Formats: sequence, structure tokens, C-alpha cells
Amino acid sequence: MPLYNRRPELPLFAPPPPLGLAELLGRVRQVLHQQLADSYWVVAEVAELTVPRFAGAHCYLTLTEQGTDSRGMPMKAQARATLWSQRYQQLAPAFERATGQTLRPGLKLLLRVQVRYHEQYGLSLDVVAIDPSYTVGELALQRLKTLRQLEEKGLLERQKQLVLPLAPQRLAVISSPTAAGFQDFVQQLDEAPYDFALTLFPAAMQGDDAPASIRAALDGVRARRGQFDAVVIIRGGGSRTDLLAFDEYGLAAAVGAFPLPVLTGIGHERDEAVVDLTAHRALKTPTAVAAFLVERLARLEAAILGLGEQIINTARQQLSQRHARLDQLSGQSRYAAHRQLDGARDALRARTRQAAAGPREQLRQLGHDLERFRHLLPRAARRALAHEQRGLRQRGRVLLKRFARHHQRRREALLRRRYQLQLALERRLHRAELRLYELAVNNEQLSAGRHHPKPSA
Repeated sequence: MPLYNRRPELPLFAPPPPLGLAELLGRVRQVLHQQLADSYWVVAEVAELTVPRFAGAHCYLTLTEQGTDSRGMPMKAQARATLWSQRYQQLAPAFERATGQTLRPGLKLLLRVQVRYHEQYGLSLDVVAIDPSYTVGELALQRLKTLRQLEEKGLLERQKQLVLPLAPQRLAVISSPTAAGFQDFVQQLDEAPYDFALTLFPAAMQGDDAPASIRAALDGVRARRGQFDAVVIIRGGGSRTDLLAFDEYGLAAAVGAFPLPVLTGIGHERDEAVVDLTAHRALKTPTAVAAFLVERLARLEAAILGLGEQIINTARQQLSQRHARLDQLSGQSRYAAHRQLDGARDALRARTRQAAAGPREQLRQLGHDLERFRHLLPRAARRALAHEQRGLRQRGRVLLKRFARHHQRRREALLRRRYQLQLALERRLHRAELRLYELAVNNEQLSAGRHHPKPSA
């Protein structure tokens, strides 16, 4: 007798006959119809939308939602949906009246849908209703309340009243160090011909922790505000939901009340966050902020160079005018001396004519007087000429002293300006040499690392 009973032999059953694909899909449709309710309320984001182009056409949507699967891996759920013509003509205008915007990709909607399955076209959803209050919802109401509170406290315009320095080069940057927008911002400033001193204050730029993280970064900047010219808050692009952190009242108020000018480049082309409204200046993207800073320094550099050229031209014009004035005074002095000599000769001729018409005694007396005058005249002329020459030389010395003092002041001013420009150029050259030296040292270290690999343990 065996130790164990034998397993009873199972009767052999014939496998079920194979199903056709149409029959299998028909059974799927029947099961879905029996197991699912007539309709469901579903929250989803509109990824794609095809608007009817003519009367009687339908509206086709692609609905998506980001989530995770059973293993915790990121997953994107997606389904086709249809707004039939008559329902579209009813729901679309009502949605626009209630929300102030048309149906478009990127909106997150609350829809009532019916699940449809067709053997040829697969699974799809028929949209039977849209709840516009969900789209407007608490977010829009909270945004409006936030703006009113900020306006009541004067925080919407306080940043606009701050004066941004002409050359904002010491920048406190609040961003995520791994964000693509921050990397683009740094790269564009590195490619500029100007030297920017960037200090990164890391912060989370999206999610529930973002407002508190950015406020903490602003507190860190506030403690060192004397070291910076401005604050830059930047992040990369994202969906409208990612911007909710920048609509938070506490963060917007902190930006509006900050003592330094705040520039924002949140990276969203279509929407404007509340932080953008309280900042000193809001730009769309991080690269737009970098371009704004570079352009501001370029305008300042052009203005300084223009002023330098104006100073040089003015100095040259004044020197030319002084030389011309000196030549003019010299010519006037010579002309005055010649006129005095000509006047003396004319007076002598007149007296000679008068003497000839008088009595002979008078003629003799006049002859004696004339003889005496003839002897005195050269000495008087020489004395007058010497006196005029002394006066001319004295005026020339005074003019030369004035010109020398003026020229010395202009020369000292130009030398000071030249020294300042040379000093600024040497500083830039020194910084550039330090960078080149650091790059050379890094290249040598990299080369040394390639030629001498680290021995294995």
C-alpha cells in the first residue's frame, strides 16, 4: 500500500474556443457599461484642444493628469474627450462669462464626463458639464484678496519708489541652484563684457515650501543688504499651478517692503504673479533680467565715454580760444603804439604850420621851442613807448598767469580723470588675469588628473 494516496486524475477539458477581436472588445464595452456609473465628475488639465472651425463641428480635448503608479513612479494619465457641438455651444460661452477666459490648453477643469468605449476608436470621454467655479475658485478669490491687502498697506507701489543704482553689479540672486533658468541667467551675465558679483541664496521655487523658503532667503539678504545693489528672484518656466507660490500674501508683502530694489524673472510669458506686481521691476524670464542688467551698464558706459569726449573737446576749444585771445591782445597793443606815434607826428606837423603863420619872433621862438621839442620828443616817445611796452608786458604776464593757472587746473582735472580711467581699466584687467589664472590652474589640475590617475585601493 503506498504511503500517500495518489492524486486523482483530473478530467481533461477542451480549451475555450478563441474569440475574435471584435467580440473581445465588445465584451469590454459591455462590462464597462454594466460596471460604471452613468457619469463622473473629473478634475483634469487640458493638454490639447481643437476648437470647432465651423457651425456644427465638435470640440476635441486631450485631458491629462500627473500622478504616480503603484510603484511610486511618475505617471501621466491621459484620455481623449469630446464636447459635442450642441453642448459646446452651451458650455463654452457660459464658461467664458463665468471665468473671463476661453477654453484653452493649460486650464485645469472640473468636468462631468461619461465613459465611452468603441471597438474601433477605443476609450473616450463625453463631456456633459463643466463647473466654472472650480476654475475661478478659491485661487482667484485669494489673489484678489491679496491684492487688496497689499494696496491697503501701500506695498504695491513701495518698491517702485526705490532708486535702482545706475550700475547694479552686486546682485543677491534667489533661485534654485539646479534650475535651468538660473544657469541661463549666470551664463548670459558671464558672456557680457561687464563684471557682476553674484551671491546665490538658495531657495525652493515651487511647491508648498516655496514661499517660506524664499522669505528665508530674503531675510538672509536683508542681514547683508549693505553688500548688494539689488535682489534678483528668478526661476524657470512651468505651468500656471507652479506660480501659485508667488501669489502668496506673505511673500508678496516681503518683496514689497524689502529695502533693496527687487527684480523678478519668474519665467512665465502669459501670467503675472502677485510678486511681479510688488517688485521694483518684473521681467518675463531670467534671461530677460540678465539682458536688462547688461543693457543698463552698456548705457552707463556709453554715457561716461560721451562725457569724457565732451570734456576733452571742451578743453581743446578753450585752449584754442585762449591762444586766439592772446594773439588778438598782442595785435591790439602793437596797433595802439603805432597810432600814438602817428598822432604825435600829426601834432608836430600842425604846430609847424601854425608857427610858420605867426610873427618872425614867434617863428624864432617856435623854432627854439621846436628845437627843444625835437630833442625832447624822442625821449618822450621812448618813455611813452617804454611805458606802453611795460604795460603790455605786464598785461601779457597777467594773461599768461591766468592761462597757466587755468591750464594747470584743466590739466590736473584731465590727469585725475585719466588716472581714474586707468585705475578702473587696471582693476578690470587684474580681474580678467585672475580669472585666466584660475582657468589655467583648473586646466593644469584636470590635465594632471588625466595623466596621473588615482590608484585603485
